[in-house]
Amino acid sequence: MILNSLSLYYHNKLILAPMVRVGTLPMRLLALDYGADIVYCEELIDLKMIQCKRVVNEVLSTVDFVAPDDRVVFRTCEREQNRVVFQMVRDSIAACPPEILSTLVKGTHRPVTCKIRILPSLEDTLSLVKRIERTGIAAIAVHGRKREERPQHPVSCEVIKAIADTLSIPVIANGGSHDHIQQYSDIEDFRQATAASSVMVARAAMWNPSIFLKEGLRPLEEVMQKYIRYAVQYDNHYTNTKYCLCQMLREQLESPQGRLLHAAQSSREICEAFGLGAFYEETTQELDAQQARLSAKTSEETGEPAEDTSGVIKMAVKFDRRAYPAQITPKMCLLEWCRREKLAQPVYETVQRPLDRLFSSIVTVAEQKYQSTLWDKSKKLAEQAAAIVCLRSQGLPEGRLGEESPSLHKRKREAPDQDPGGPRAQELAQPGDLCKKPFVALGSGEESPLEGW
Repeated sequence: MILNSLSLYYHNKLILAPMVRVGTLPMRLLALDYGADIVYCEELIDLKMIQCKRVVNEVLSTVDFVAPDDRVVFRTCEREQNRVVFQMVRDSIAACPPEILSTLVKGTHRPVTCKIRILPSLEDTLSLVKRIERTGIAAIAVHGRKREERPQHPVSCEVIKAIADTLSIPVIANGGSHDHIQQYSDIEDFRQATAASSVMVARAAMWNPSIFLKEGLRPLEEVMQKYIRYAVQYDNHYTNTKYCLCQMLREQLESPQGRLLHAAQSSREICEAFGLGAFYEETTQELDAQQARLSAKTSEETGEPAEDTSGVIKMAVKFDRRAYPAQITPKMCLLEWCRREKLAQPVYETVQRPLDRLFSSIVTVAEQKYQSTLWDKSKKLAEQAAAIVCLRSQGLPEGRLGEESPSLHKRKREAPDQDPGGPRAQELAQPGDLCKKPFVALGSGEESPLEGW
């Protein structure tokens, strides 16, 4: 194996394991802060990645892979360059043939790794790992349980050790959180018990990422606040932030703070539950201001004619459908408010920018114009953003999840029950099923983000 300055080294490393819904950017950065050498992202489906567009996010200083529905599928930043493993699974097969690994190794100068579970017999397991090693991969991670075994089953340290004794490439031991790893020193004990080159930590790191800290575990409150700060700074969706925090709280979910977290329906409410309300306001204002500066700069560079916008109230906002109940939108809230106040119906004027075919809308209410400085991909989204600017300027509820408004509650009561097994629920559940599938990993480098299963 040829190693260079851009390669990931798998000898004597502490590694954050791949975990569905957990291995997003805030958790990866937190693990690096506490001492992890390598961090895996959550597994991503190959077909979904093919559909994504690579976007340089100048507001957050990140590189984003964005799906056609505008959801960020993968986000990375310079802080984790050469230390993140971008993992990807094939959705069409139940195993990863060695031919795929060989093709990957030949097709990239970045290290390729593979992660497996052990087979029912030691003989079959050793035969498999020898075949995998011959493909030229840089390292192999071994979860010391069979495919059907769960975390409560004991991890087979002796099988991992047999694999490590058999192969010449680094072996990464995984699966020790339940029985072996409760503190930092336990990681080295697990490595020695398995004779592995490195250790990959999953649930112990999910419960408290400071497990990687030589000085010992930090108080959970401190760890969670640090996680929340990263989540806000990198615009992590609140549902993912909430999920990860719930995994950390575990048995404390019934505590007063746990109840506040459980009830939170936005990033703002999560921050307030942990005493970070002021941090949220300050950070989001900075991000909005940065977005406005970049939008203004873009307008100058495109050579658009300057318009007389005096008297137009502007904010850098976008409409995120996921932040609102199914039956509620900002346009609806604004219309109802105008009717209650006996004002004329809001009037929307929308234009499309020829250069990139994005839309911007101005809404007029009571002879005052309101506009978002951020351009959107559709006329409907642009109008919703303009409505948000108007509502926020007036200090009115815009219908977001968690907002208090009698008229909104009435509409929610009238709305049909949401199917807990609907498309969104199924979408969130899908990745968990993929944990049962093998995967390959590509090493990170200077320009690629970065590695896959």
